[in-house]
Amino acid sequence: MDSSNRPQDKRADLSGLLLGWYDRAARDLPWRVPPDRSRAGERPDPYRVWLSEVMLQQTTVAAVTGYFHRFLARWPTVADLAAAPDAEVMAEWAGLGYYARARNLLKGARAVVASENAAFPDSYGALIALPGIGPYTAAAIAAIAFGRPETVVDGNVERVVARLFAVTEPLPKARTTLRCLAASLTPDERPGDFAQAMMDLGATVCTPRKPACMICPLGPHCQARTLGIAADLPVKTPKPAKPERQGLAYVARRADGALLLETRPERGLLGGTLGFPTTGWTVEPPNPAPPFRADWRQLPGTVRHTFTHFHLTLTVLMAEAPPGANPDRGNFRAPAGAPANALPRSLPTLMRKVHDHAFRNESLEPDVPPPDSPAMTGATDT
Repeated sequence: MDSSNRPQDKRADLSGLLLGWYDRAARDLPWRVPPDRSRAGERPDPYRVWLSEVMLQQTTVAAVTGYFHRFLARWPTVADLAAAPDAEVMAEWAGLGYYARARNLLKGARAVVASENAAFPDSYGALIALPGIGPYTAAAIAAIAFGRPETVVDGNVERVVARLFAVTEPLPKARTTLRCLAASLTPDERPGDFAQAMMDLGATVCTPRKPACMICPLGPHCQARTLGIAADLPVKTPKPAKPERQGLAYVARRADGALLLETRPERGLLGGTLGFPTTGWTVEPPNPAPPFRADWRQLPGTVRHTFTHFHLTLTVLMAEAPPGANPDRGNFRAPAGAPANALPRSLPTLMRKVHDHAFRNESLEPDVPPPDSPAMTGATDT
């Protein structure tokens, strides 16, 4: 039997084709060692790999690049990050979303620094034991930073493999099959470059819509292309409609332009970030909970924001803080040297929306009276 016809040989050929393409077409990314230097034995800093992979979760390269540069400028090593105050890290993360990632970065950095060698472990098993590092991130660091032959599977890799092998079973049920197929392709040599090649292929050629099959290095071997179904894969189980929640947000301004902000509880959505006081976010109409007694006025319109699991609509109420106002929640803050009402950069996207809505409408008369409740002018937090 001709050994070249064996499945493992064919898959090795596929890996070789992909690595050859990567050598020519790799994206220039700030956390990446280019393929020519990688082939010469250079390894990237595991801290940079870890930071980039955490930032890239549920986010695009374009959105992450600026954050990555700013983080490295402030905290160039894992030890620097471990020593950073929580509030400063959360502020630098603001706008990138999924704030638990920032909290886990801090926990992970501190665990690394507290370890016996104060250095990143170099195996999948030891990496996944660190706080906040899951299977994907552990495999990515082990493969890219340490050259371990781990299988790295993200959404791009799932798409490439589903099309290459024409896997029509819907996600998420197909994930075990796709991981096994991806593992069969992962080479012992240059596994980190191979992982990045798969990601690049999915991001630039084997895209979700209108895949560029004619220029794909794996095109002649792609079963989905042969069947004419590449654009239809991977199949995804329809998601249920996201539920709707609502709440009230309170924007209070002092005479000097300082705004009332509070640090949200560490656990929960937007945990550990600065924000305007709000009620709970509930399906039913919220109970008013102003932070101090004042003439709160409801602004026209609402603020709309979508989280992973639900849509949120916030009604914004605004008040001028009377002299000596003593809020039950939060503190009045103004950035040093900033003009009145300047937006603190540390606010997450939702709270920036609230800020912009409030000050876009501040000169308008409210077209809807505040909810008719004594709590609107005096109740404390419930």
